[in-house]
Amino acid sequence: MKALVTGANGFTGSHLVRALEGRGDSVVGLVRSSSNLARLCDCHLQLVYGDITDKDTLRAGMTGVDTVFHTAAYVELGLVNEAEMAWVNVEGTLAVLEVAQALGVSKVVYCSTIGVFGDTKGQVVNETFQRTQTDFSSAYDRTKYEAQQLVNQFAQQGLPVVSILPSGIYGPDDPHFGPVIQQFLKGRLKLWAGGERMTGIVHVDDLAAAMILAAEKGVPKEHYIISAGELTTREMFEVLSQETSIPVPREVIEPVVRLVGNLLDPVGRLLKWQPPLSRERVHYIYDRCVRVDATKARQELGWHPRSVSETLRDLIGRGNGEWGVGNGEWGATNN
Repeated sequence: MKALVTGANGFTGSHLVRALEGRGDSVVGLVRSSSNLARLCDCHLQLVYGDITDKDTLRAGMTGVDTVFHTAAYVELGLVNEAEMAWVNVEGTLAVLEVAQALGVSKVVYCSTIGVFGDTKGQVVNETFQRTQTDFSSAYDRTKYEAQQLVNQFAQQGLPVVSILPSGIYGPDDPHFGPVIQQFLKGRLKLWAGGERMTGIVHVDDLAAAMILAAEKGVPKEHYIISAGELTTREMFEVLSQETSIPVPREVIEPVVRLVGNLLDPVGRLLKWQPPLSRERVHYIYDRCVRVDATKARQELGWHPRSVSETLRDLIGRGNGEWGVGNGEWGATNN
């Protein structure tokens, strides 16, 4: 297979590149001229530089390619540049779809998020669930939903595109929740909020494997939820504590967390600073709960991820604070 990976230098994209190269596939990676390429230092892919919305760049990258893996996205919760997020997540996806359609690419695999289902209010849902939340919890929520609608439209028009919907993504070099885990492993994380918050998780390498399976076996138009299982934040720290003997962080009471979020939000806007807590982040901690069933991917794609406990133990096993956790529903990658 010859594949194009958009956002090849990103968290998910770089692991997908390594998985593809490990199979002997030929890889083209789309990155920006300003991108940090450290995650690709040992890879041998062909790099194409340009903006995700630049059709000439996309055309150059897709020419001669069998499969397009679209992983590029602006992922963040809290205080964000909403216009830029829409430009990357919505307009960028539209450009990828239009060029793939024009060139007759054999397969497109789109990395979406379980967040497109909206707040399921704790109900466990599968791919047949129809979103009931009428508003949006964040700019990320809105832009990824709009991008998914575009993907669905192109699928109906005949583009052979498959959507992968991951839950929380765990693994190396996560830029969002990873630093929190690093602080925990160093014994410096004494307090935490939202310990009862339930979330699904998947190892980033298992997500890469699912995307490759989707390219090989996925049925065009279909959606596949990718999650190894779920647990609460407190349960996650308890597993890590059992493995390391580091105490579980103490729970900060909800009224205090909400108060701090309300106070820091305007300060962050004034100073153009991303505070650790904001109204939006607090909303994701306490008010939004998306739960999913990933049976379809296991049955139809033959996807076999490592367990939740194995994923968490792997964070410690790789050692030296280099491994972390990314969860789009917490404010990290893809959810």
